[in-house]
Parts: sequence; C-alpha cells; structure tokens
Amino acid sequence: MAERRTFRDLIAANKRSSTILVVLMFAFFILLGGVLGGAFLAPPDDIGSGVMTGVVIGVVAAAIYGLFGWFGGVDTLMAFHGARKIEKRDHPQLFNVVEEVSIAAGIPMPAVYIMDEAAPNAFATGTSPESAAVAITTGLLEKLDRDELQGVIAHEVGHIRNFDIRYSMLMAMLAGGVVMLSQVLIRASFFRSNSRRSGNDRGGNQLQLLLAVVGIILAILAPLLTTLIQLAMSRQREYLADASAVEFTRNPDGLAGALAKLAGDTTPMECSSATESMFIVSPKVGLRGGADSLFSTHPPIRERIQRLMALR
Repeated sequence: MAERRTFRDLIAANKRSSTILVVLMFAFFILLGGVLGGAFLAPPDDIGSGVMTGVVIGVVAAAIYGLFGWFGGVDTLMAFHGARKIEKRDHPQLFNVVEEVSIAAGIPMPAVYIMDEAAPNAFATGTSPESAAVAITTGLLEKLDRDELQGVIAHEVGHIRNFDIRYSMLMAMLAGGVVMLSQVLIRASFFRSNSRRSGNDRGGNQLQLLLAVVGIILAILAPLLTTLIQLAMSRQREYLADASAVEFTRNPDGLAGALAKLAGDTTPMECSSATESMFIVSPKVGLRGGADSLFSTHPPIRERIQRLMALR
C-alpha cells in the first residue's frame, strides 16, 4: 500500500506541475502581447494604450489556442499525422489488447487510430480518459509480438490514466501559439526598422525602443524555453508511463522488448518537432535511443529498460 500511495503521489504531483506550466504559458502569451503592443502598436505619447491592446491580443490568442486544443486537439493531431480511426472488425487483436489494458487501468477504452507508417511508434492524446485516443503505426503492428504490443499500449494508456495527454496536447497547441506570436513580434520589429529608415517614424521614443529590444529577445528565447519545458516534462512522464505499463500488465519484459526494437529500428518517419515528444520513442531515426540531455525528447532507452527490469 505504501508503494501504491507513493505512485499516486507522483501522479498528483505530475498534474500539479502540468497546471502550473500551462498557466505560465498563458502568462507568457500575455507578456509577449504586451511587449508587442507597447513597442509596435502605440504612438510614442501613449504607450500604455498599446500595451493594453497587446495584452488583449495575447489573452485572445492564448484563449483561442487553448480552447482549440481542448475541443479540437484530438482530431487535429490525428489528421496532422494521417491517422485513421478504426473499429474492432478492422483489427480484432489490437482492439482486444487496448480493451484489456484499459480495464486493468480502470479507464474507458480510448478511440483507436492507425497511422500508415512503416516505422514502429505510437502516441496517445486527448484531454481526459473519457476523450482519449491512441494511435499506432502499421510498422508497430507488423514488427512487435503480442506481449510487446501490449507493453506499448499499456505505456500509452499510462499516459492517459496519468493525465499526461492533457498537458502534452495543450502544451503543443500553446507552444505553437508562442512561436507564432514570436514570429509576429520579430516581423513587426523589421517593419518598424524599415519605416524609420524611410522617414515614416516620428516617435523616436526611447521606451518603445527598449520594449522592441526586449520583445526581440523574448521572441528569440521563447521557442527555445518552451521546447526545453516540453522536453524536461516529457522525459519525466516517460518513466512514469513505463512504470504504469508494468502496473497494468505485470510484465516488464513486454515493454522492455518493444523499446529495444523501436530504438534499433532505422525506418524513417516524418514528424513535427511540436509533437515529437508525444511518441513513445522519438520518430527521428538518430534519436530513437533517447539521450540524457536537455534537448532530448525522451530519456535513454537503456535507462528505461534498466528501470523496467528493476520492477520484476
């Protein structure tokens, strides 16, 4: 019982961290919007109104991206990866595995999607266990045996049960919004620079110049910081999802064997950096073994397998 309480405590801490990080991302939207407005959307004698306009833009942009991620994220992500929804008659064995693991985890069975990709991989998404979905590549179905397939599905169901899917989907949407807002800010700075050279700028306001410099710095650093946050949280969640998989299946060898096969596979797979961390291993061939670094989406496969073997 002590071990189970500890495991539940880790999941609770995971949810709290997710909430804090999403709030910080929304705050960053507002900060970028305020800087954008003060530097580029206001006359030199009324910078405050520009800041407020920018804040409103940031709030609206964050709300749009957040709501879009909450209500339309699953369909968007599945369409983005070319995944098609299937029924039990399309692949009975896969459905049986997903169903039995879901029962073991105590969650509703998620929707099942298949991606026509030769590389073995999988991910889960959604905002809650009731709206969750798992996507599996055709390569995964062809290259893994049933125990290994069960281990991968259990890992993804672990992400669902642990509410990792909500965090990862919202963060992917918000991260895309931060990048977009950053690009707008950088382009606006170039436009303002050109207008000054052409003599159209009458302000020369030092505060606006300072805001523009701060904005450019934020615009450059924002995507990097957002990525680092995503990657750091992703690595921690992979370990927890691995442990959850063993809890559901009582068979660490299945997932360990699957991870070894996935890490050693050299079949290329196209993927956006915004969704790379959602997969059980990196879709990028050279990174499928994971790495113990700030810029790795996944922890080392060797370390993951060692931790799984310790749960025997």
